[in-house]
Formats: sequence, C-alpha cells, structure tokens
Amino acid sequence: MATRVPHFTDRELDVMDVLWRQGPATVAEVRERLSDPLAYTTVLTVLRTLEEKTYVGHREEGKAHRYFAKVAEQTARRSALTRVLDRVFGGSTELLFTHLVADRNLSSTEVKRLRALMDEHLGKGTKK
Repeated sequence: MATRVPHFTDRELDVMDVLWRQGPATVAEVRERLSDPLAYTTVLTVLRTLEEKTYVGHREEGKAHRYFAKVAEQTARRSALTRVLDRVFGGSTELLFTHLVADRNLSSTEVKRLRALMDEHLGKGTKK
C-alpha cells in the first residue's frame, strides 16, 4: 500500500507546527499559539480539514476535542522540499544546493557542517 505524501497549505502548516511543538491541543490552545490572530471557527475549520486529509486526529475531552498530529514533522519537511525541488529547481538537487550556498551568506560553521555532511554521504558510497 502506497503511503500518501502530505501536502499542506501555509495555514495548515501553521496549525501543524503548533501540534508538533506543543503536542495534542484543543482548538483554543492552537489558536493561542498561532502568530496570526484567527477566529476560533477558522482554526476549527483548518483542524477539521487536516483531519479529513488524515494528517490530524482527535480524542474527545469533555465537550472539547484534543487534536494531535498524525504526520511527523520530518515527513512534512521532506514533502515540502520535494515540491520546491521539483517545481522551482526542475528536480535538480545540485541547482538547489548551489542556490542555497550562493545566496544564503552561510557562516564558516555552516559551510563546515555542510562539507562534513557531504563527506559522510560520499563515504557511505551513496553518491547518486
């Protein structure tokens, strides 16, 4: 059975970020932690949409529902990066990497970490 690749809107990612950082939360708790002031009903609608997409689940807690992420943050990152890689960089990892290194004014520490990651990758014999 193929795993469904998650696709999130910006607003959905904002809500998911709260669930990933805080853990299970009610609509009111999610709303309190969002950077944008949204109506309770808007947050509820986003959570229900995420639940329909099977990215979020809930447990009943009295009259409220406590929502929880069913998709790992790392999975969402991978999905978002793949979409950017395909749509913006034509699927070229090299072009994406070149853009990041050239345009991000990386510190020497960041460059050293990237170099170490590349060396580790090459040492495993996983060059693609």
